[in-house]
Amino acid sequence: MSGRHIAARPLTAAAFAPFGAVIDRDQVAPRPMNAGKARRFHDLAEIGVIGDGARVVIGLVEAAPYALPLAVNLVERHPLGGQAFVPLDADPFLVVVCPDEEGRPGTPQAFVTAPGQGVSYAIGTWHGVLTPLKGPQSFVVIDRGGPGSNLEEHVFDEPWTIGLATDAVD
Repeated sequence: MSGRHIAARPLTAAAFAPFGAVIDRDQVAPRPMNAGKARRFHDLAEIGVIGDGARVVIGLVEAAPYALPLAVNLVERHPLGGQAFVPLDADPFLVVVCPDEEGRPGTPQAFVTAPGQGVSYAIGTWHGVLTPLKGPQSFVVIDRGGPGSNLEEHVFDEPWTIGLATDAVD
């Protein structure tokens, strides 16, 4: 198989830091609430928004699975607000991001989430589409609402092929 290939590796906070934050309860110590009947994992990530009338909104997304290897020919970014995706189950999903190189996406990087991890993309981060791996998956999405165009798309001249590193998933 010719072309450009990327091996998806396990998602870690350090590796993902240039693109946003990993949403993972293991990052913070929980604090008790509701008379000790609940634990709150507070301040796991931020959603930045820019522009008059901008606000943070919460929604749900139901996504169909993708097979690997995956041909990635399109990435997008949101110049006026970040986005966070939190899975409602423990199945892993694929996260594809690209550094910004003078307004265009650079070489993609790919990560596979651990059970229960989510991601929060920083404002302007080039990223792939929501990509469940094992089956249909539902996510809470935290996003920007309000006026203004908050979507830019880029189609690569040649697709990138994403496969898994040997330590990425079971």
